[in-house]
Amino acid sequence: MGKKGKKEKKGRGAEKTAVKMEKKASKRSRKEEEDLEALIAHFQTLDARKTQVTETPCSPPSPRSAGGPSGRSGHRMVAWKRQLILFGGFHESTRDYIYYNDVHSFNLDTFVWSKLSPSGTGPTPRSGCQMSVTPQGSIVIYGGYSKQRVKKDVDRGTQHSDMFLLKPEDGGEGKWTWTRISPSGVKPTPRSGFSVAMTPNHQVLLFGGVFDKEEEESLEGMFFNDLYFYDAARSRWFLGQLKGPKSEKRKRRRARAEGHEGARELERGAASAPEPLEVVKEVVAEDGTMVTIKQVLTAPGSASCPPPEEEDGAVEAGPRVEPCPRSSAMLAVKHGLLYVYGGMFEAGDRQVTLNDLYCLDLHKMEEWKVLVEMDAETQEWLEDTDSEEDSSSAEGAEGGDEDQDEDSGEETGEEEEGSHS
Repeated sequence: MGKKGKKEKKGRGAEKTAVKMEKKASKRSRKEEEDLEALIAHFQTLDARKTQVTETPCSPPSPRSAGGPSGRSGHRMVAWKRQLILFGGFHESTRDYIYYNDVHSFNLDTFVWSKLSPSGTGPTPRSGCQMSVTPQGSIVIYGGYSKQRVKKDVDRGTQHSDMFLLKPEDGGEGKWTWTRISPSGVKPTPRSGFSVAMTPNHQVLLFGGVFDKEEEESLEGMFFNDLYFYDAARSRWFLGQLKGPKSEKRKRRRARAEGHEGARELERGAASAPEPLEVVKEVVAEDGTMVTIKQVLTAPGSASCPPPEEEDGAVEAGPRVEPCPRSSAMLAVKHGLLYVYGGMFEAGDRQVTLNDLYCLDLHKMEEWKVLVEMDAETQEWLEDTDSEEDSSSAEGAEGGDEDQDEDSGEETGEEEEGSHS
């Protein structure tokens, strides 16, 4: 083949290569266009979905909304209309503590916290108070506990006995007013750790509690098992007194039927026994230690527990059954029956946790009934382990003197490394 033929063949080869390259470029271009169209369609689909979600009605926000109360315990909370109203509490760390008297509202429709700023002078900071809603729509705050530092490492506790009313203002959305109130009647003695429930006739029921008497280096608790009722409509406290079982009522009616003299003799006999009755229960721990529970019961006819004024009233002749004094018990009211379960009390240096269950008919107010007796074998003690820790540390110190010289170099090295970290 001549030079001319070779040149023509080479020219046709170059044309073929150019055509191939053009086809490849065109194919890539179509592929890129298809990918771009698919990507645009994908984003259009996402945008349509986003629009549909944002336009969906009744979409609640996250329940973890900002602006809520700080972390705390010992606070109280009640349900008020479509809101949860929270008050007080405290926060304690290893170095310090703080008590609160702020008020917050949690909206059950929007799941949003908001801080309330009631007008007027409200309660001082505290925890463990009574908080309940009155039939009139206000909120009652009673009692509670707080402490403040007197000097370094010395605190002074305060058991509050004042009472406040948190009332919503008429026509003001989210506006509240504090008012200090002084109800009449027989008020509860200062205490904390009491339990609260609502009676069928919308009265607030208060049970038990403890009054801590603080000395320089000791703390002694006086526990209660009494009942008080607060009538918000009349702003009055009432002491819950038992009328006694029906058998005693029948005895009193027979005495009255036999003549006034017999009734007087019955009353004089009741008044002639002013000494209180003491019931002693002994509980044996697993280690053989015995804890004695002493319960002082008021004798019939004594001045501290006068008989009811009703004509049908009567006082039982023997010691009545009732829950022993305690704090932090749980209450529940169902069909007019008050149930009291558990709680704790102190016996010397031990804190005994209770597991008994009592019932009282609030309509009759005759006598307590034991549903579950206290089981001595399942009692739990929250012991003070300071003495044990001190003794163990002392033993460790005595045993460690022998090895002190051998380990001193390693301990020094570890301390030096720790100081630089």
